[in-house]
Amino acid sequence: MESTLPNPALAAASTPRATTIAYWIVTALFCMQMGFTAYAQLTLPQVAEAFAHLGFPAYFRIELSWAKILGVLLLLAPVPARLKEWAYAGFAINLASALIAHLSVGDGPEAWGFAAGSSVLWGLSYVLWRRRESTCGSGSSR
Repeated sequence: MESTLPNPALAAASTPRATTIAYWIVTALFCMQMGFTAYAQLTLPQVAEAFAHLGFPAYFRIELSWAKILGVLLLLAPVPARLKEWAYAGFAINLASALIAHLSVGDGPEAWGFAAGSSVLWGLSYVLWRRRESTCGSGSSR
C-alpha cells in the first residue's frame, strides 16, 4: 500500500522559510558576482580592454558599473517591490546584452560563460523572490 502522506523533504523545501533561505543564498551569490564585475569594470585595465574589444566606449563601462552597484543595493535593501522589479529588469537586460555582445564578436565560452552563469543565478533569485512575494504578502520587501 502506497502512502498518501506528502514527502517530508518536498514539503520542507516548499515552506516560506526554506524559500527565504534559498532566496538569500542565491541572491547573495548573484549580488557578489555583480558587485565583483562592477569593481572590475571600474578598476581593472584588462576589463577596459575587453569593453573596447566589444566596441563599447569607455564611458559606458563606468555608467554600467554604477548601475550595477545601484541594482545590487536595491536587491539587498528593504525597498518597495517595484524598485526590486526594476533592478531585476535592469540586470536581465545587462546579462542578455553581455551574452549578445560576446557572441556577436565571436568570443568563446571563456568570455561569455560568466554572463551565462550569472544569468542562471539571476533567474533563480528572481523566481525565488516572486515566490516569497506571493507567500509573504504582496508589495512587501521582506
